[in-house]
Amino acid sequence: MDKKSKQKSGLSESFIMGVIAIVFLIVGYQTALFIHNAAITKIVADRDQPDTVYVYPQTSEAVRSNSPHSPRAENVRANAPRKKVENFTFNPNTVSVDDLCRLGFSQKQAQSIVNYRTKGGTFHRKSDFAESFVVSDSIFKRLEPYIDIPLVDLNVADSAALDALPGIGGWFASKIIEHRTALGGYSCKEQLMDIYRFDQEKYEALADLVVVRPENVKPYPLWTLPADELIKHPYISNMETAKAIVLFRENNPKAMCTIKGLTEAGVLSFESSSRLERCVIALPAE
Repeated sequence: MDKKSKQKSGLSESFIMGVIAIVFLIVGYQTALFIHNAAITKIVADRDQPDTVYVYPQTSEAVRSNSPHSPRAENVRANAPRKKVENFTFNPNTVSVDDLCRLGFSQKQAQSIVNYRTKGGTFHRKSDFAESFVVSDSIFKRLEPYIDIPLVDLNVADSAALDALPGIGGWFASKIIEHRTALGGYSCKEQLMDIYRFDQEKYEALADLVVVRPENVKPYPLWTLPADELIKHPYISNMETAKAIVLFRENNPKAMCTIKGLTEAGVLSFESSSRLERCVIALPAE
């Protein structure tokens, strides 16, 4: 091969090597871009599909929660475009910042709502959420059908849940639990007014926020308890009445063992009778 041919051949080899290098660069770039986009997609997906979903059995309420992530990941989330505004059921007292953004709030507005809760604020009613300064009338109108604030069940609520009710506070929360224990469980929410200083006005301020669910009501065993246990019930309250109930049930057929039967026999006063009639009473044992 002459010199001219070798030069021509050498140029061809250089050209081919250059093309191969460029191909590798393009493939490498595309691979890196794919990995980068996949990483961003995963970070953004964690925003819309939380790391953890907590389900509370008492209310069947699901609360979404993301675990803490690195500042870089949070920055990607904040700047990545979001999906279109969504509508879904939510509790404004537990909804996360991410879910508030999904509902149409800006990051700043969502954080403001959460900050309000962190400082002790509570949304008792839908109207409370509407009054938040970051909730516009148009957004509230769209979201109102999806707001779900669970009612407080008087038979399962702890002191913190009761304390958070309007006009209650720590003292009344403890009295509500004490009365629940004495009753053996609430049969109806109106029994709150039997608590000392719990008047009609206080009751009406929260009547729409509390509930006594039938599945959580325990029938009171009036016809089986001994006198020293019956006396603990707030509607019986004295040993004479408690002993009279035991004597009545031991000397009368089970068909007569009713609140009406006790009243007609003079065992119960009219006031005690009317209060006990609101209670769910267990049937006499066969």
